Amino acid sequence: MDNRRLGQRSMAFVLAGGRGSRLKELTDRRVKPAVYFGGKARIIDFALSNAMNSGIRKMAVATQYKAHSLIRHCQRGWSFFRAERNEFLDILPASQRMDDVNWYRGTADAVTQNIDIVDSYGVDYIVILAGDHIYKMDYEIMLQEHVESGADVTIGCLTVPRMEATAFGVMHVDAQDRITDFLEKPADPPGTPEDPEVALASMGIYVFSWPYLRELLTNDAADNSSSHDFGNDLIPDIVKNGKAMAHRFDRSCVRAGGAPAYWKDVGTVDAFWRANIDLTDFTPELDLWDKDWPIWTYSESVPPAKFIHDEKDRRGIAISSMVSGGCIISGTEVRNSLLFTNVHTNSYAVLENAVVLPRVNVGRRARLRNVVIDSGVHIPERLVVGEDATEDARFFRVSDKGVTLITQPMIDAWKAAH
Repeated sequence: MDNRRLGQRSMAFVLAGGRGSRLKELTDRRVKPAVYFGGKARIIDFALSNAMNSGIRKMAVATQYKAHSLIRHCQRGWSFFRAERNEFLDILPASQRMDDVNWYRGTADAVTQNIDIVDSYGVDYIVILAGDHIYKMDYEIMLQEHVESGADVTIGCLTVPRMEATAFGVMHVDAQDRITDFLEKPADPPGTPEDPEVALASMGIYVFSWPYLRELLTNDAADNSSSHDFGNDLIPDIVKNGKAMAHRFDRSCVRAGGAPAYWKDVGTVDAFWRANIDLTDFTPELDLWDKDWPIWTYSESVPPAKFIHDEKDRRGIAISSMVSGGCIISGTEVRNSLLFTNVHTNSYAVLENAVVLPRVNVGRRARLRNVVIDSGVHIPERLVVGEDATEDARFFRVSDKGVTLITQPMIDAWKAAH
């Protein structure tokens, strides 16, 4: 009998190849899981940290679209695994490993093309994860439920208001949480047995025994009618012909101090801005200070943040804000904002409700409100954004909810017109 924790007998396979086109220009240079989040982390760090904190020390990250930034981050921030301790984090770029035609054709195919690598890990279970969500979850609890139920697949599910579930894959379950139907983005989602006003939405997290999934993938690869995707092909087939169980996120989410269960898809500019700004709340729902469940990432060696000047209208201050290391707040008023590493601001500038990615320089007398500023941007002196949406939209991307995204090419176009 194997007495190891289930996490030690498992691997995490992180699907991180999708662009995330709803983030618009934020993913022009990087894949969505590599987008910065929370002051110093990247989005993928949440899935990887959950796996490590759950006792899973064998991981693989499948990449495809514009993967360099993601690969470099994993090499720098996740290189502490030691093969001699039977720990691994492998990067698996789409590299036409099975033939000279096909890249990854779907989420299931990304695993199929790496069957030999998963075999080499010698694991009993595989946890399939999306690399583009913000949450804390103990996968060991989900693994335990999977084994105890004898399921062919266990699917992580969120409880959401029923009509909000139209954008998800939705589970119809019985009283024992066995999935009786799987509906992809239904117009009229089914409620749960205990509450008809909420639905169970798929989190894109799947637990399988590896021998079972291996056979399933092999059969799927030979099916020319398949799109080789978990949500479209494999999961509906198991629901119909096997045993699929729902695992409710409430049972394994990691929270501190009675905070509510926290899961966010930061897949739009509005959602990305909101989730970052929420971290500046007095008691944010997402606890990044929790030492019992840390979010691991690449920690760049930078000096502490510095605030300088103390004159009228030229005072370096930050109120209800998060300011990362390497920042210099020079005579700037910063309110309800989140500044990533190495942001430099200059005198008489104002930042309010601003999410500022690394290495941004804000020129003198600039006024920026309700903005997301991409990394490496140089904001010109006296630029005003967030006070006239019509004018902002001439050069920048203004979201449905009034958040303005600023990138360097947009700034270059603005400068050329001025």
